Amino acid sequence: MGERFNAATLFVDRHVAEGHGARIAHRAGGRGITRAEIAAAVDRCGNALAELGVQIEDRVLLVLDDSAAFVAAFWGAVKLGAIAVPVNPLMSDDDYAFLLEDSRAKVAIVEPRVAPKILAARSPFLRAVVVTGRAAHGALVLDDLLARAAPALVPAPTHADDVMYWGYTSGSTGRPKAAVHSHAHFRAAAEHVGAGVFGLGAGDVVFSASKMYFAFGLGNTLYFPAAVGATSLLVPERLDPERTLALIHAERPTVLFAVPTLYARMLQVPDAARRFDLSSLRLCVSSGEALPPPIFDAWEKAFGLPLHDVVGSTEALHDFIATRPGRVRRGSVGEVVPGFDARVVDDAGRDVTPGAVGHLLIKGPTTAPYYWNRADRTRATMLGEWLRTGDMASRDGDGYFHFAGRADDMLKVGGQWVSPGEIEARLVAHPLVLEAAVVAQLDGAGLVTPHASVVLANGASASAALERELRAWLRDGLAHHKVPRTLAFVDELPKTATGKIQRFRLRAAG
Repeated sequence: MGERFNAATLFVDRHVAEGHGARIAHRAGGRGITRAEIAAAVDRCGNALAELGVQIEDRVLLVLDDSAAFVAAFWGAVKLGAIAVPVNPLMSDDDYAFLLEDSRAKVAIVEPRVAPKILAARSPFLRAVVVTGRAAHGALVLDDLLARAAPALVPAPTHADDVMYWGYTSGSTGRPKAAVHSHAHFRAAAEHVGAGVFGLGAGDVVFSASKMYFAFGLGNTLYFPAAVGATSLLVPERLDPERTLALIHAERPTVLFAVPTLYARMLQVPDAARRFDLSSLRLCVSSGEALPPPIFDAWEKAFGLPLHDVVGSTEALHDFIATRPGRVRRGSVGEVVPGFDARVVDDAGRDVTPGAVGHLLIKGPTTAPYYWNRADRTRATMLGEWLRTGDMASRDGDGYFHFAGRADDMLKVGGQWVSPGEIEARLVAHPLVLEAAVVAQLDGAGLVTPHASVVLANGASASAALERELRAWLRDGLAHHKVPRTLAFVDELPKTATGKIQRFRLRAAG
């Protein structure tokens, strides 16, 4: 038998037991929520789930915005020994029907606006639908259940290796897959990444633009701060650039997590550096897509802080390569996270020489052992101790990694590998370009050529003259075979809910 451990005792109960129940765990809508309030809500929620028939290892689907209800439901399920399965509240009826069937969730706790979609799915496994806030026809009300539930819950006698969380991949190329993670994984991620890399401490206030229904946001907002007694902001709405800046100005967070696109768009807000005070920030982290050096430069110039690029995945729970404070190297995604190991290999699985691009493999204490009910994908991705990330990267002689792109997105032009990220970074360096994405396109002879889709910055207009200017800009900064043969101006790039560009849609459109 393995070590007995329930993650809720570490991240929730410990603070009250140590006399820190009055400390603020989260801020939401201008109100502080104490650790004692969270612990009480967790116990009542766990007991309410038990009353609905949820037992150890049962799945609980969470279709919730970032809120106190999400926190209580997540840890309540975990403390009960069940498996929390957070998913995006902005999905289609068909998506929810698939997730209910795939997860066999016994209970779903959802936002009222989502309840009709969940109820319409008619899953044979689902016993109850619970809504936050106001009542919905055919659903139970969470507040009513909490009011009736017993106030104290004994943590289930789970083992460290028991599964407590399913993280569904974003599904950018097909149906999402559930990567399974254990109680021990959460403890290790908080230790190695939250505290070990980002240096989070009790005095920090964390603001993550990435939501908790994604693995990245879950660490940032939920369990990284909980591990060290820090505070995090709960922001339910989707964030636009101006709202993000206003929240930083008002709430004074010390750590910001966001995707490169949001950083780029915040830089486009008129007079942002003058109108909004970002001086509370000590650390700005970028994840989700490659960070173009021009955005790195512009952010540092405007706000005096470097952007810390990181690489992670749902399969690894959080980051495995990261830029540590004080060790920033422009254009690099950082170094391997302590406690992890990484290899860069060729198609035959042989280690490549420093500076060469290859497939990135990682191993560490947080990698998922399998995907739920996806034996073929498990065999292709989980290679014993090693995890095939699907990323292409190189490692220099100093141990810094450089992201080249997803393996499926790399282009082979004239027999030479080309990274879309290199071309995109050159385009974004032009002052009139906000975003760019490069994909493969076949020319009249059936040969692969790069095609660029470009989103212009505020105030710029598409024209033949600007297209010629961008082509000249590319020729001045790139090797000939890397210059896109075709270029299109678009209003926006298709993206997943996590902010990753859906290049397969751009390829299909071409």
